Amino acid sequence: MAKDKTQYTCSECGGNSPKWLGKCPHCNAWNTLIESVAESTATAKNRFASLAKTAEVTTLADIDATDVQRTPTGHDELDRVLGGGIVEGGVVLIGGDPGIGKSTLLLQALDSLQRAGMSDAGPPQGTKAPSGGSGPRAAGQRGGLSGTLYVTGEESGAQVALRSRRLGLDGSQVSVLAEIQLEKILATLDHVKPAIAVIDSIQTVYSEQLTSAPGSVAQVRECAAHLTRAAKASGTAIVLVGHVTKEGALAGPRVLEHMVDTVLYFEGDTHSSFRLIRAIKNRFGAVNEIGVFAMTEKGLKGVSNPSAIFLSQHSEPVPGSCVMVTLEGTRPMLVEIQALVDSGGPSPRRLSVGLDRDRLAMLLAVLHRHAGVACMDQDVFVNAVGGVRISEPAADLAVMLAITSSLRGKALPKGFIAFGEVGLAGEVRPAPRGQERLKEAAKLGFSVAVVPKANAPKKNDKAFEGLTIHPVERIEEAMNLVRSL
Repeated sequence: MAKDKTQYTCSECGGNSPKWLGKCPHCNAWNTLIESVAESTATAKNRFASLAKTAEVTTLADIDATDVQRTPTGHDELDRVLGGGIVEGGVVLIGGDPGIGKSTLLLQALDSLQRAGMSDAGPPQGTKAPSGGSGPRAAGQRGGLSGTLYVTGEESGAQVALRSRRLGLDGSQVSVLAEIQLEKILATLDHVKPAIAVIDSIQTVYSEQLTSAPGSVAQVRECAAHLTRAAKASGTAIVLVGHVTKEGALAGPRVLEHMVDTVLYFEGDTHSSFRLIRAIKNRFGAVNEIGVFAMTEKGLKGVSNPSAIFLSQHSEPVPGSCVMVTLEGTRPMLVEIQALVDSGGPSPRRLSVGLDRDRLAMLLAVLHRHAGVACMDQDVFVNAVGGVRISEPAADLAVMLAITSSLRGKALPKGFIAFGEVGLAGEVRPAPRGQERLKEAAKLGFSVAVVPKANAPKKNDKAFEGLTIHPVERIEEAMNLVRSL
C-alpha cells in the first residue's frame, strides 16, 4: 500500500510546508509545524469556498441595513457577551479550561431556549441521520427551524442526561446526538433543522475526507468550515466548544477564530465559585464584554452585581488597598487593588497578578521621579482582587495610591475610589466614560473620589449626590491630596 503523502501545517497561521522546520516560513513562529495528511485537490477547493452567501454587486447606500434579530438564551450574563442573544445563522466559538463549566452553561442555555419555545413547531423529532436527502421544511418561525440539538463527542447520551438531572433540568426536551463523524452530523442538522445546535467539542469531530486523526489542524479547520457553511445556508445557529492549550489559547489553527462570528473565552479558577465569560470577537455586538457567573449545585447562575465579588469586605480601611472603577465592555465595575510593599534586598521583586508587570515597573519609576516615593530597595506585590484581569491604563492612579499607602502604613479614607491614567511626565490623563464610572461608584455608596480633571463633572448632578469629587492634573497633586484627607 502506498504511503499517504504528509505535510506540515502551522498551528498559528495555518500555512503549509512540505517538510518539518523549526520556524514557520509564513509567520516566523517557532515550533508550530504539525504533521498532517495532505488534502486532495477537490477537498482543498471545497475548503476555500465562500463561507457567506453570495449576492450581486451593489453599493452600500442601496443595502437595507437592519439590525439582526436575536433570541435571548434566558441567561442575562450570557446574552450580554453575545450582544443580546443568539443570532440566526451565527457561529459562536467558546473555549476554556477543562471543568470550567462550558458544557454546563450551554446545556442550561439550550434547556432555557427549549422551554421558552423558540418556535411554534416544538422540539425536533428524531436525531438519527437519514440515509439520504431531506424533506421540506415545516412551517413555523425562523424559516421552519425549531428546537435545540446538543451534539456530544466527548460524552455519551447517558452522561449528558445525568448532568441535566444534577442541574435540576427535569423533563428537559433538548435533543441529544452522540456522534463525532462530520458527515453524519451535517445530515442530522439538515434533517432535524434545529434553531440552535451545540457541537461539544470541535476537536472530537472528524471528516472521512481526511485521514488525519480528530483534533489535528487539518481536521479542525475542515470540520469548522463545513459547519460554518451549514449554519449560513440553513439559518441554524451553531455553538462550537473548543479546547485550549496550556497557555490558555484556543487549540487548533488560528484561522478557526477568523471563520466564526463570535469568540468567547471562559475564565476563572476551577477552585473558585466564580466564572467570567469574555467576548474577544463579536460581529454582532461589542467586544470585551464580560459575563459573571457563580457555580452552584444547580449549575451556573448569573451575578447581577459583579462589583460585590471584586471588593473585599474590610470592617475598617487597611493600608495598601485602593478601589478603582474599571470598564469591561459597556459595564463599569468596582475592583479592589491591593499592594504590599516590604523590605527586599539587593534584587527587589516586582510581582503583579491581574495587571501588566511591565506597566508596574513603569509606574514605580514615575512614582519615584515625580512624587518622591522611592521603592528601589523594596519588594512590591500588586493584586487585583477576585481574579479579574485589568488591561486598561485607567488603573494607574489606583495602583500608585495603593503602593504609597502600603509603603507608609497608612490606610486610605473609607469609601475612597480613584481612577486615571498616569503618563511618564507625571500627568494624570482622563479615562474613557468617566461619568459612568463615577455614577457606578456613587450608586454603591462611595463618598470620596480622586479622578483626572477632565473626568470631573461640569455641573452639579443628582447622580453624584454623596460623592465628593477631587479632580487632579498631576500625580504629585494626587499624593498631596490623599495626605490631607
